Amino acid sequence: MPTRRHLLAAILPGAAALLLGGCAGNTPPPPRWVRLPAEAPGRQAPAAAVPGVWQLMAPVQLPGHLDRDALLVPHGAAGLQGLGGARWAEPLRDAVPRLLRQDLEREFGTPLWAAPLPPGVRPTRQLRIELTAFDVTADQRGVALAARWSLADAQGGSRPAVFDTRFDSSASGSDADALASAHRQALAQLARRIADSARAA
Repeated sequence: MPTRRHLLAAILPGAAALLLGGCAGNTPPPPRWVRLPAEAPGRQAPAAAVPGVWQLMAPVQLPGHLDRDALLVPHGAAGLQGLGGARWAEPLRDAVPRLLRQDLEREFGTPLWAAPLPPGVRPTRQLRIELTAFDVTADQRGVALAARWSLADAQGGSRPAVFDTRFDSSASGSDADALASAHRQALAQLARRIADSARAA
């Protein structure tokens, strides 16, 4: 007749296998890394060049909740959650200033200098930018961007001109690729609006 020890020896390996199998079944999928495209989709030809020697002042500020690698989407009335396993391959705090500066240089038709300035470069105008919203819309079919910026005389000879804007950039779908493309398009649209304000200032 089998003893209690023999019964435990027979049961424990099976129980351990079931436990390990259950844990393996709950393992989350590996992250899917997405990035903002290098070029905005369907970009438009820039208008006339903006006069002056421009400096983009650091930092380009972003809302604090974007300082993470998850691609956040709305959840409930005021909540946010990550979109599946989608993760930003480059933090938005790095990607947004870099790509926005690239778009601004194209729209301005002139270099947009950043510190440290090369020898001999003396800016005549300074640009400061803050994004107050850069979020996936409630229906997850676009991106809502809100920003304010100022244009100032580099020598402080006059008060800065302050502007703000708010708009939605639609997405072709609600998946990570479509939303990343909508983020990128929103930055290009912001650059056009800033350049238009600089031409009119």
